[in-house]
Amino acid sequence: ARVAKAASFTTHIYLLQSTMMKLAAFATLAGSAAAFAPAPMAKTSSVASSTSLSAELNGWIPDESKFAWGLPGSIDPIQEFDPLGFAKDTPLGLIKRWREAEVHHGRVAMLAVAGLLVTEEPIEFHPLFERSEVDIGPAVRQLDELDASGPYFAIFLALFIGAIEWNRALTGFSAPEGKFEFQQLNDDYYPGDTGFDPAGLKPEDPEEFATMATKELQNGRLAMLGLAGMVAQELVNGEEIFVNLGLATDRFDPSSVPIQF
Repeated sequence: ARVAKAASFTTHIYLLQSTMMKLAAFATLAGSAAAFAPAPMAKTSSVASSTSLSAELNGWIPDESKFAWGLPGSIDPIQEFDPLGFAKDTPLGLIKRWREAEVHHGRVAMLAVAGLLVTEEPIEFHPLFERSEVDIGPAVRQLDELDASGPYFAIFLALFIGAIEWNRALTGFSAPEGKFEFQQLNDDYYPGDTGFDPAGLKPEDPEEFATMATKELQNGRLAMLGLAGMVAQELVNGEEIFVNLGLATDRFDPSSVPIQF
């Protein structure tokens, strides 16, 4: 019995030693493999990834040390204009969402200013109305007139705007999956670049693109301020812009439209 126990004990010691030797050999081989692993490959992959992301972002590489993470839009004579400090210590995702909102609000404002001036005196180009030769009054109330004369127009307009916004959401916004923030943009999405460029005006050169993006931002900012002033003026005195400036004759007859001014 003693001999059997001794043999069993010896066997266990042998197995334990054998296992330990195998683990030690595996650790040595793993360390050797790690020592000879091509470390520069990871760096190259990181650089390639950064370069690819930069190409997708029109040459913009987010830089936390720069104003607004390096996004274009800061120009002379007042560079980095941010009196309320919205851009200070702001996360990248939030800066991108704010820029997305600024760009699109600016585009809407530019279209609105153009539409407002074109449909009023003295140009009066309003093809949506049957009586195109009649002065239909301040543009700020023209949607009310359209809704009163054709109730289905408001539905069509809502569907049209919804389709545009749906396409923008599919292009730039992340799917609500996993770790998700409200209105989160895709990492490879440049704020405002939805891919809509039928005239092919988008520059390929990153510097030229940044210059054009800055011009668009400045015009959009001016349009938002201008539109706010125009709408306020028309709501206050009910006069068209050029009529209020004394540059056009007031031919508007409130009784000629289906709503009360």
